[in-house]
Amino acid sequence: MLEFLDDFLKSEVKKSKIFPHLKCSVEEAKILKYMTKKYLTSDEEVNVFELLVELYGEKDYEYIKRLPLIKNLLDLGWIIYGSFSNFQTNENTNLELLHANITLSISFLKLLEDGNLEFALPDIKPYSDHLEYLKDQFARIELYQKLSTSKHNLNTKSPNISRVQNELKLLEKIIDERIKVTKNEIEVEKIFKEHHLSDKEKIIFLALLKEEYSASEGTLRDMNALIDLISFNDYERIENRSLLEDNSKLIEEKIVDYDEVLNPFGGISRTFFIPEDILQRVIYPNKKRKSKKIKLNMLIKNQDIFELIEPKTTLNDVVLNEETKKTLNSLLKQMDKKVLNRLKEWGITQKKRGIDAKIIFYGPPGTGKTLTALSFAKSLKKQVLSLDCSKILSMYVGESEKNVRKIFDTYKDLTKQSKTEPVLLLNEADQFLSARTSSPGSSADKMHNQMQNIFLEQIERFEGVLIATTNLLETIDTAFSRRFNYKIEFKKPTFKERIKLWEMMLPKSAKFEKDFDIKKLAKFNLTGGQINLVVKNCAYKVAVKDEPIFTMQDFIEEIKKERASTFEYEKSMGFLN
Repeated sequence: MLEFLDDFLKSEVKKSKIFPHLKCSVEEAKILKYMTKKYLTSDEEVNVFELLVELYGEKDYEYIKRLPLIKNLLDLGWIIYGSFSNFQTNENTNLELLHANITLSISFLKLLEDGNLEFALPDIKPYSDHLEYLKDQFARIELYQKLSTSKHNLNTKSPNISRVQNELKLLEKIIDERIKVTKNEIEVEKIFKEHHLSDKEKIIFLALLKEEYSASEGTLRDMNALIDLISFNDYERIENRSLLEDNSKLIEEKIVDYDEVLNPFGGISRTFFIPEDILQRVIYPNKKRKSKKIKLNMLIKNQDIFELIEPKTTLNDVVLNEETKKTLNSLLKQMDKKVLNRLKEWGITQKKRGIDAKIIFYGPPGTGKTLTALSFAKSLKKQVLSLDCSKILSMYVGESEKNVRKIFDTYKDLTKQSKTEPVLLLNEADQFLSARTSSPGSSADKMHNQMQNIFLEQIERFEGVLIATTNLLETIDTAFSRRFNYKIEFKKPTFKERIKLWEMMLPKSAKFEKDFDIKKLAKFNLTGGQINLVVKNCAYKVAVKDEPIFTMQDFIEEIKKERASTFEYEKSMGFLN
C-alpha cells in the first residue's frame, strides 16, 4: 500500500513510478509532492497563495507566475477545490485562484495507493444470480457518481473525466453482453421492460436500489444528487427534473416513491426510495409473488363506516396561528425517515416504514382543524379514512361495544388488504373522548362508559397515524389524554391572519366598489369557517343584482347576521391559503 507513496516522496518526481501517469510537468509534480506531505501531516486543504509563496517566495510577485500550474493540475483532476472554496468549476481566471483552497483529489490518492488507475472489469460470462448482476450495476453507479463529482470540480475536457467515461462505457458494454448470454431473465431487467423505462430512469432506479442495499441515508436519495447523475450541464439538470416530478412515470407507476421532510431552512425537501413491493421483487426474485394489493378506493365501496379522502392541499396552503404551524412542522419533522431509522436502531420500533402518532386537534369550530388534518396527511403522502363520530354514535345506539370495535377492525382490514397506511381521521370526536361517568346509574350511562372503555383499548393498540378533532379539550377524559402523543391547539385567527383569509377567499374575478377595504372586514373577530360562509352568502346576494358589484355594506350585513346567528351555521372543513 505504501510502495508508490513512499517512492513518490523519496524519489525525484521525474523518476517516481507514478510520474508517467500524471501527464504533467516536473514543476507541477513538485506541487503535488508538496501537497502530499501537507496531507500526511493533517493539512488536508491548503491555500493557493500560501502554497505558492512558500515554494517560490514573494519577490517580484514570482508566485503569481505559477498560478497556471495550479490551473493545469485542476484541469487534470489531480487536485480539486476545498470545502471552504466558493468555486464550483474550473472556469475561472488565474488570479481568481490565488485565494482559493485546494486539496488532493480521490483519483490522485488512488494513484498514490495503487500505482495506477486501472479499473478491474468483470469477465463476459452469464450472470449466475441477481447479486452478481447488481454488483456490476452498483459499480456502474459508482462511476456515475465519480463523473458527477468531477463535473462539479473540473472542466469537461479533463483527462480525469475522460478516463472515468471510458471505464463507464466499457463496463456498460460488458453488462449488456452478460445480460444477453444470461438464460434466466433478471428481475430488475423485467421491471425495466414492464415499465418501458428510459436509460436515465434506469440509472435513477439503480442508484436508489444501491442505497436500499447499503441501508444508508446517503446523498443519492436527494433529488439534486439523482438528477446530477444523469445530467451533463445545467440545461439537462432542469430538463431531467421532470423524471422525478409527481406526474413522472417513475412516481405515477410507483416504481419510485418519496418522503417529504423539513429541511433546516424551513422548506420541504424530498427523499426518494424504492417502494417495499418493488424492493421485495428485487431482493427475493425466486419467491412466489403474492396477489397484488387491492386499491383502497375499490375496498371502500364495500363498507359504510369510512369516507376515503385524497388530500389536495399541504400545510403550506393553510392559514394557521404561528405557534400551531410551528408545532405541526416540528411534528412533521419527527415523522421523517431518518427519525424512523434512529428509533429502529434504539429498539423503540420495529416498523419498516412510518411512525405511530396519535394526535388531537382542538379549538373552536371553523378554525381549520379538519382541513389541516387533510393537509397534514398530504404532507405525509397518505390518503385519509375519515369517520364522522357524531353520525356513527347515533347509528350505533344499543350496539356500542360491537360497533366501536368494528371501526378499528374495519380500518385494519382495509389497510391489510390495500397494503397502505392511511391516516385515520376521527371528526367531532367529543363524545368518544369525553369523561366517563364515575357512578353510572342509567343504562345509557353504562353503555357510554362501556363504549369508552373499548375505545380506550383500541386507541392503545392502534398502529399508524390517528387524528381526532374536538372543540373542547377540557371535557376529554384524562385516560384518553394520556394516550395521545400530541395535543395541538387551533386558535381563532388574529387580525393579520384574518386579512390573509379575506384576501384568499374573496372572488378574484369579481368587481368591488371603490375604496373597498379588507382591513375593515378583518376587524370583525370571525373564524376562517365564518369568513368562508360570509363570502359565499354575499356572493349569492350580489350575483342576482343587475350590477353585480360587491360593497362593504353587503359584507357587514352578512357578518352581523352570522354573529347574531340569525341563520343556520354551515360547518366548514377549514380554510385555504
